[in-house]
Amino acid sequence: MKPLFENVDCVSFTVDNLEKGLVFYRNLLGLKLLWKAEKSCGLGTENGSTEIVLTEEDNPMVDIKVASVEDALEAFRQAGGTLLSDPFDIDIGKCAVVRDPFGNTYCLLDMSNGTYDVDEKGNAIGVSKK
Repeated sequence: MKPLFENVDCVSFTVDNLEKGLVFYRNLLGLKLLWKAEKSCGLGTENGSTEIVLTEEDNPMVDIKVASVEDALEAFRQAGGTLLSDPFDIDIGKCAVVRDPFGNTYCLLDMSNGTYDVDEKGNAIGVSKK
């Protein structure tokens, strides 16, 4: 059986000010800026595929990458999981919030639209289609 989860895509932390969050996580802790949007940004570790996402919106969450949110939801429900929010579009694909049978809540995410294109400063300027 092929695993449903591909990898932990990101862990989101809420910050009250994105620039102050960048000073702490990028400048003082050494994470690399991968992309930056108006109210959020993605930071990378040196060796990992998991991003630390800083967001000014109050939604700390773990996002787990799947090949297709729609396909994953069917398997997730059949295994005993619960859908908490219908799939919704994001710039790079789709997300859905789920709960496992043990009460753990997380987001399933696919990158069906591609990945962020960034300028030389890391600002998100579009999405590269797959």
